[in-house]
Amino acid sequence: MAVPKRKTSQSKKGMRRSHDGLKQVNWVEDAHTGEPKRRHHIDLKTGMYKGRQVLEERE
Repeated sequence: MAVPKRKTSQSKKGMRRSHDGLKQVNWVEDAHTGEPKRRHHIDLKTGMYKGRQVLEERE
């Protein structure tokens, strides 16, 4: 069984875990409605994506 020879320092452990933190979700203002929406996602209220009608509008 493989066993590490030395203890991992707090600095090395922190550097390895630096990418594990939660990222802030990127919200932008919708050009048509002015409401906040996530980038690269379909607006479920209007059904628009990249200026095209992808889904039917919800009522």
